[in-house]
Amino acid sequence: MIKNLARGAAAFSLLLFPLALPASATAAAAPTAPGASAAVVLPVTDAVAQLPVADEVREGYTRDKFKHWNAGLDLTDGCNTRAEVLLDEATAAPEVAASCKLSGGAWLSYYDGQEVTDPGKLDIDHMVPLAESWDSGASNWDAKRREAYANDQDAAVSLVAVTARSNRAKADRDPAEWMPPLPEAHCRYVGEWTATKLRWGLSADRAEIDALSVYAEACETTVVHYTPAP
Repeated sequence: MIKNLARGAAAFSLLLFPLALPASATAAAAPTAPGASAAVVLPVTDAVAQLPVADEVREGYTRDKFKHWNAGLDLTDGCNTRAEVLLDEATAAPEVAASCKLSGGAWLSYYDGQEVTDPGKLDIDHMVPLAESWDSGASNWDAKRREAYANDQDAAVSLVAVTARSNRAKADRDPAEWMPPLPEAHCRYVGEWTATKLRWGLSADRAEIDALSVYAEACETTVVHYTPAP
């Protein structure tokens, strides 16, 4: 699928990007339509430095304040956001039955390097968990924007299919408290976490910034791509 290739390309570019990129590079990846936000490209160390620092506040959070999964991007395919992400990220396409019931197929969970052949054993992880987003600024959003965040397929890194075990180990913890168990995934994860926070204008607390900065220093070739959310 075209979207599948786009997701893969975006993830790969977070890991490998020409070192000739200026340290403060900011550029549009493609011509921008009138009224649309321009894509931003930054080395990961610079991207982390762009995150606003603020204390986190959990007061008032409940998961049902973020409507998900909704009808997805394609309102005619009968698939919700979860199923569409699974279809997009499959390394071997599953069979699709009535009501978008998926069976078979294969996925690679990049958090732990596990191949999964049963879609029921996968979770769709919000790169920045819903509770963390609430703590970091989403508590000030209206319900429509929180729904858009919870179902964001317009950025390839916002939602990711991973093993249920790794997603539940992560829970609502930020990189100061949890990182993927596979060391090779760390640079990609730091890039995608930072891209998601910048895309949605979310803040980070001091411990989170400190952890991201330490990881970023070891990720010299990692580049963050994001487009500010509407």
